[in-house]
Amino acid sequence: MADKTVLLAEDDASIRLIVNQTLVAAGYEVRATSSPEALERWVRNGEGDVVVTDVYLGDASIFDLLPSMRLSRPDLPFIVMSGQNTILTAANAAQHGAFDYLPKPFNPQELDARIRAVLRRRVRELPGAPSREQEVVHFGPWSLDLATRALRRGDEEVSLTTGEFAVLKALVQNMREPLTRDKLMNLARGREWSAMERSIDVQVSRLRRLLEEDPSKPRYLQTVWGVGYVFVPD
Repeated sequence: MADKTVLLAEDDASIRLIVNQTLVAAGYEVRATSSPEALERWVRNGEGDVVVTDVYLGDASIFDLLPSMRLSRPDLPFIVMSGQNTILTAANAAQHGAFDYLPKPFNPQELDARIRAVLRRRVRELPGAPSREQEVVHFGPWSLDLATRALRRGDEEVSLTTGEFAVLKALVQNMREPLTRDKLMNLARGREWSAMERSIDVQVSRLRRLLEEDPSKPRYLQTVWGVGYVFVPD
């Protein structure tokens, strides 16, 4: 991985030093900072192959910065680190487009394995990224353009987060096929990670509130009890 550059953002100087040394020893080039402005600038300028960042950089939350950075570099993997080892933090990471979430403290070898995994996944069509082929899915009053990520109700375009689009894309591309949470996670997020499983429920719940006339009795995003979820078009 000597030809791969990691953008490391961590405001704790001692942790930043340890992680930097770990990554250099593993063969990566590393650019390290505690500044959210520097990280945003590097991303905008097309630098780095993967970002490893803490949830908080000073007073800035990475969850506030991720959407714009993911918009400018949708293929750039982000790994979010946090000392707050909670399902909610993991779900927030997925919702805002992070490829992976790593609770602190962690084994240095684990970070190296996570980085290698997300870099391998870049060769495939990325979760949450537009489809390479033009395809529009129509259901009820809705249309979803998989090539432009545009969700429309009639002439009105409705905003989707990267996480919401990734889950909806996975469901509509497998219409009428019941998907387990694990399979849906792998299709939508591109990884096998049990700590993120509950985030699928969060995303489906948000999509139901957006798409369904009665979210308590979903027509399109149905629950298959004991299995997971299924997308049922008209």
